[in-house]
Amino acid sequence: MSGSFLGAGHASAAQIDDEIDPLRILLIDHQSTQCRSFSEGLESNGFAIDIATGDNATANAALAEDYALILLNSMRTGHAGFSAVQAIRRKTDAPLLVLTERDSVAARIAGLELGASDYLVKPFSLSDLLGRVTALARRPRVVRQPVLRLGDLELDERTTRCTREGVELDLTRMEFALLLVLLRSQGEVLSRQQLSQRVWHREFDGKNNAVDVAVLRLRSKLDAPFEKRLLHSVRGEGYVLEERPGA
Repeated sequence: MSGSFLGAGHASAAQIDDEIDPLRILLIDHQSTQCRSFSEGLESNGFAIDIATGDNATANAALAEDYALILLNSMRTGHAGFSAVQAIRRKTDAPLLVLTERDSVAARIAGLELGASDYLVKPFSLSDLLGRVTALARRPRVVRQPVLRLGDLELDERTTRCTREGVELDLTRMEFALLLVLLRSQGEVLSRQQLSQRVWHREFDGKNNAVDVAVLRLRSKLDAPFEKRLLHSVRGEGYVLEERPGA
């Protein structure tokens, strides 16, 4: 593992109130082909970078540190790529940004379900990387509970199993991702724009009713078979997942 720091006197967004204490980032790169360009670009903007390459032992040793952010430069596809996300998430709750060439919605949803904080699809500019890194590194650390609950609803992120009143819900991957976003923000009204960004990772298109259709399909499995509704529409604002008296 190697690390280097920007010299004093170079101010940047990465340094919070103290120029000699930059935010520390771990870059994991299984092939190391782009390590240098990524690390140099981040270091020149005030971040301190440690690099883990090669075998899992190196990554495991590096993950013992307390990093503001983990960057996974993933050249792998399918199960191997998702396994890397799982392995990292088992070691740390630090924000995890995956740099990937896979731009399918299904792949991103799968990674997010397994614990990735965000994705950045290649090719991207240094400014894109810096913006995403800064936003994630400054985000308050949230220790996620693997099992989320609301009333008689339970969702297990690790097994992707979801139940109501002990009855397992047969959710598609998209429905699970949508419910996960709603459940993490239970009691908070989420707009169609917010749902589009958090679930599909794209800007909301007012001419497209994909969000409403997805909510309708989720509601048919989440609420329709049960007496009490949990997923509510808020006219002109969006949707909220919460328990309501008499609902």
